[in-house]
Amino acid sequence: MLTIIAAVLVCALLLGAWLIGTANRLMRLHVRTDAAWAAAEAALGRRAVVARAVAAAGLLPETEADALRAAAERAESVPREEREQAENELTRLLGLVQRSALPAELVEELGDAEQRVVIARRVHNDAVRDTLTQRRRRVVRWCRLAGTAAQPSYLEIAEPELTGQLARYRRSARVLLVDAGARVLLFNGHDPARKDAGIWFTVGGEVEAGEELRGAACRELREETGLELSGDRLVGPVWRRRAQFPWDGELMASDEWFFLAHLRDTTGETVPAEALSARIDTSGFTAMERDSIDGHRWWTLPQLRDTDETVYPEQLAVFLPPLLDNGWDGRLRAIS
Repeated sequence: MLTIIAAVLVCALLLGAWLIGTANRLMRLHVRTDAAWAAAEAALGRRAVVARAVAAAGLLPETEADALRAAAERAESVPREEREQAENELTRLLGLVQRSALPAELVEELGDAEQRVVIARRVHNDAVRDTLTQRRRRVVRWCRLAGTAAQPSYLEIAEPELTGQLARYRRSARVLLVDAGARVLLFNGHDPARKDAGIWFTVGGEVEAGEELRGAACRELREETGLELSGDRLVGPVWRRRAQFPWDGELMASDEWFFLAHLRDTTGETVPAEALSARIDTSGFTAMERDSIDGHRWWTLPQLRDTDETVYPEQLAVFLPPLLDNGWDGRLRAIS
């Protein structure tokens, strides 16, 4: 008899432990689902904020901007049972936006927000699926292990179409390095994915996290030329250029800020181009720069004007002469 009682007690203990473990697992699944919904709400909220920024940019037709703004505000304010319809309407309106008319950084931000919505929705629905699977088990239903926890539901919204390649936003500080003879230093290079297409471009590169534009320009100048110039020797930024282009298989949304720097010898006289070239030290190039930059040269203004080679920025020969002749007037000019 004692043996039977002991066996029953052991079975009861094992069953109780198993039920407690199952209930704990179900609780963790509910916590996971709640966290996934919070992340989805955050992603949807961020998309609504970016949508309002797109509407407020002043680059869309007025009726389209008003509809987009209203849809974003509704998606943020409606109750849960109306959320899916509101989010689908916002997705539809964002799909109609002509993104080529928007600034590169806004296109990048919108694309990032849409990608986060896609990821958050899938993570949430995976969590809901696992939770519902556990709740449907007979023992869970019979023993009411779910307690009073509400049954989660899928987030049934249309995913934004992430068609094409999303451009990576790249903020750059560039330097128009000019000698006393009004010659500007340009590097010759190529896209690593297209070594047959050579281009000429100014000194400069990507702004690192936490860097100011002027500090980044000084750093890039030092790394690419070996020349040390203090920030107060840089004029500007005088120009800003926004462009999208492929680079090493990736689409870049480039936001470039140009500073002007004059390089003279101690007497202020013109230095021969070959002497200036000898002073350029490219040992600070990164591995990517060593692979993609083939050389450098000091260009005169007539050479810039008459060349058939590809030079970026394209309007360098148009806007550099008045900048050198008249000095900077303090205004930031948009160029291409």
